[in-house]
Order: sequence, then C-alpha cells, then structure tokens
Amino acid sequence: MAQRILIMGAAGRDFHNFNVLFRDNPDYEVVAFTATQIPDIEGRVYPAALAGKLYPEGIPICAESELPELIKELKVDQVVLSYSDLSYAEVMSKAALVNAWGASFTMLGAQQTMLESDKPVIAVCAVRTGVGKSQTTRKIVDILRAKGLRVVVVRHPMPYGDLAKQAVQRFASYEDLDLHKTTIEEREEYEPHIDRGIIVYAGVDYEAILREAEKEADVILWDGGNNDTPFFKPDLHITLVDPHRPGDEAAYYPGEVNVLLADVIVINKIDSASPEGIATVRDNVMRLNPDAMIIEAASPITIDEPEVVKGKQILVVEDGPTLTHGGMSFGAGVVAARKLGVAFVDPRPYAVESIASTFATYDHLAEVLPAMGYGEKQVQDLEETIKRVPCDAVLIATPIDLRRVVNIDQPSTRVRYELQEIGQPTLEEALKLLKL
Repeated sequence: MAQRILIMGAAGRDFHNFNVLFRDNPDYEVVAFTATQIPDIEGRVYPAALAGKLYPEGIPICAESELPELIKELKVDQVVLSYSDLSYAEVMSKAALVNAWGASFTMLGAQQTMLESDKPVIAVCAVRTGVGKSQTTRKIVDILRAKGLRVVVVRHPMPYGDLAKQAVQRFASYEDLDLHKTTIEEREEYEPHIDRGIIVYAGVDYEAILREAEKEADVILWDGGNNDTPFFKPDLHITLVDPHRPGDEAAYYPGEVNVLLADVIVINKIDSASPEGIATVRDNVMRLNPDAMIIEAASPITIDEPEVVKGKQILVVEDGPTLTHGGMSFGAGVVAARKLGVAFVDPRPYAVESIASTFATYDHLAEVLPAMGYGEKQVQDLEETIKRVPCDAVLIATPIDLRRVVNIDQPSTRVRYELQEIGQPTLEEALKLLKL
C-alpha cells in the first residue's frame, strides 16, 4: 500500500518537495498540506493542474493547527517537514506532536530535492530571515554583469495567489508585477532586480522555471528565502550569518545546513553588531565549516531625505518577514533613526484588524510597524494603520518604495542599504572559484 503522506509547509518549499519527490509517484499518497507563517493560505487546494494524474481533485491545504486531527482522520503514516526558519526546539516539538499522534516525522535531505542545471548556479542563502541576502544578491549581479555575463535571478517561491496561474512567473517590468498581482513581500524581492534590468523568475514548478531561466542566462543566481536550502544544485553556495542573532547559525533549521554546505560564508552587519556577537558567529562558523571562505561585510544605511524625519516624531515601517518569523525586534529603519536621535511613535495602539493580529502573534515587536502585505485586505489594513498613527513623518525601511503600493498621507522618506565587503577576501574573489 502507498504510504500516506502529509506535508507541513508554508506555501513554498512544501510544493517544491511534492513536485520533485511525490508527484506521479504511486508509492506515496499525499493526503494534505498544512500551512503556517503566512496568513490565509489554508482552506485552499493545491490544484490538479499542478498535482499530476494521481490527484484529479487536487490536494487540500489545511491549517497546521489542525495537525493532530488530520493525522488521525486521514490515517497519515508520515509527516514531512517542508518549511524553514524554525528553532531546533520548535522542530522537535513538532516532531513530538506528530509522533504522539502515531505518524513518523521526516526531514528531507537538502540534496534530495535539488534540481541540476546545465548552467552555472550560484546560491545565496542564510541562517535566518533578514540577514542580508537581497543586497548580497544585488552585489553579485553587479559583479557578474560587469564581466559581460547574462544573469537571471530565480527567487525562492512566494505563491500566495492562483497557484495554477503562478506555476512559472517571469518578471522583467513593473507591468509584470501588476499582471501577476504580486504582494508587498514579492515586490520587495523583485523590484530591486527589475530596477537593475535583471529578469526574475519565481512560481511553483521549479523544474519548469529552471528550464525557462536557462534559455536566457549565462549564470543562474538562486535568491533564497528565509533560511531555506537551494532548490537548484549550486556550483557556488554562499551563506550569510547574522551577528545580531549570534548562535542562531547553530540553532535554527535549516540554517545550520546552509552553514555546513557553504563554500563561502558572509558575516554581515559588522558595522552595527557588537564585537561579542561577531566573535560568537565567527567561532561557530569556523567550527562548523572550517574549509569555507569567510567574508566580512557591512550593510551601510542611508536615508534619502534625512531632513524629513530629523527632529520629528516618526513611524518606522520595517521589512515584514524580518520582524515576524525572522524574530528581529528592529531593522534598518530603527538603526537609521537611532543615529539621528529621533523619537518613535508606537504603532500598536493604532493597528487595525490583520495588523493588530500580527502584533498579537509577534509580541516581541514594539515601536516598529512590519510591512505586512500578503493579500489585498492586509495591504488595506497596513495603509489604514499608517494613516491612524499620529506621527510627523514616516521612515520607510522596506526594500521597495512602499508608497507605490499604499497611500501614505504623512511626509515620508526611504532607508536604503547595500552590501559592502570589509577587507579581504571579497565577493569578487569568491566568484573566481567558479572560473567563469
């Protein structure tokens, strides 16, 4: 009899694992996905058009909170963990729950679901969300393009809409962002590349995505999400670590896997982290992966128009995932604002509906507003929350200009940050390992 499988996910890695290992495989019957981290994913169906001939009705996507009942009612034999940015304590708590309800708990090997490309692949990954993958990816793009190479970025999935229509997505313009009805989180990842004239692929079916990207690229650049491992087998694996969260490089799944697999490890944010944090991270990565090249880097922060916020009572809007499941209580906006010595307005009393729920779920947050926007309703809630906050100005520290997506009545300006290597070696030297 086929093993009855339930895949625990968050609308990304879970679908990839299914596509690579379980789709059209009669040895397994995937009876359900569960979803967490991302709002409003549960209650949908992984569509038959993507699920294959064994699933003519598709596969239900349920809330992870229903896991015990699902294991019992669906007679689940094996639960496969398929999402990222989890502490080891969280992972084993989930394993204990699954085992207690009678199913096996499985974590797939990183290489089991890596697709191979006929083009060189560089993977940019991390130990936690919000370490600085995006600016590192942009830096690598600039280096490779200066060599005359065609670079195509493939982004870790964020398919929160019509999954069948999102199987293969290509982004080359702002019109493409509108065409695919992208969320704030998607725009944050895609827009900086589009601004540089770089094509970005994303979606659900990464075998099909890879084959399309290969047609346009000399080099494929995997732009990872959360602290997940790459979907493509990398010829050069770069992992970022964060001295603002020292110890997480050896305590989060699958972040430590990325440390162990890395050819190059970038210790980022050394300009704003404590010497103790930097030392802890360096000691851990050298112990875990003594053969990796180690690069030290900063992410210097600039404000477009500092006079807009200087001396004012301000609202700081930060990158959403960094603050939520990334576990940070501040981001680049707070760092910039503290340097100016400005006063913060706490947004929590003014938060509405889904934004208020976000604060309730992530109670470590104070005095900063996460730019949550996983759907149209949440974008509306974000806009209304900003409108209600009694501040003199808004400091936008998201990777995109949030004003393209929401109306902000108060005076506002942006925070920007790019990667800057400190000393030797550099990313340019690391890329020579590929011999392009």
